[in-house]
Amino acid sequence: MNDEKTDSPVENDAPGRSPRAADRILDTARRLFYLEGIRAIGVDEIVRQAGVTKPSLYRSFASKDDLAASYLKIYDQEFWKRFDAAVAAHPGDPRKQILAFLSRVGERAVMEGYRGCGMTNAAVEYPEPNHPARAVGEANKRELRRRLREMAAGMGAADADTLGDGLLLLIEGAYISGQLFGPGGPAATVAQNADRLIEASLPPVKPAGT
Repeated sequence: MNDEKTDSPVENDAPGRSPRAADRILDTARRLFYLEGIRAIGVDEIVRQAGVTKPSLYRSFASKDDLAASYLKIYDQEFWKRFDAAVAAHPGDPRKQILAFLSRVGERAVMEGYRGCGMTNAAVEYPEPNHPARAVGEANKRELRRRLREMAAGMGAADADTLGDGLLLLIEGAYISGQLFGPGGPAATVAQNADRLIEASLPPVKPAGT
């Protein structure tokens, strides 16, 4: 199984909630929502697989929409952990940082059972802008776009916004093509293609002494 899906339980200390039941519900929902889609999975299936009652679910989450948003908030946290780890591994070198991140994206995207980015999938499932699940995913994508543009500027790109957006398009393309082609698909080369795009976007290096 790929690691786009997070697998750590969430802390839940809100009054009136059973942490153990809430964690089981959320963990089960995260697995099912990622693999099958949010709309495809009903509350009855979640409580059955979590081994809890439907009232327990509604004591922990106000609605299925609230549960979906909670799933995506954890997904968002895990996404930035991976992204920030790639950044931390190459201090001061945004080109290596993004390529390190994309190398891992490419590895995951060609694994058996890969279902793409949960937040991208949620945006497709919920086109309405005010839906709680879409709001989480959209905020993640906007922040990713901002960071990629910032990193492109740090690389010295003449048109940093265009390069940053190009990198974002490559990332989203890897998420989708990973679902379409699976092992052996083009997503495996996302880092190499990103490096070529970066190279083409940077000004030529002047020879020493000129």
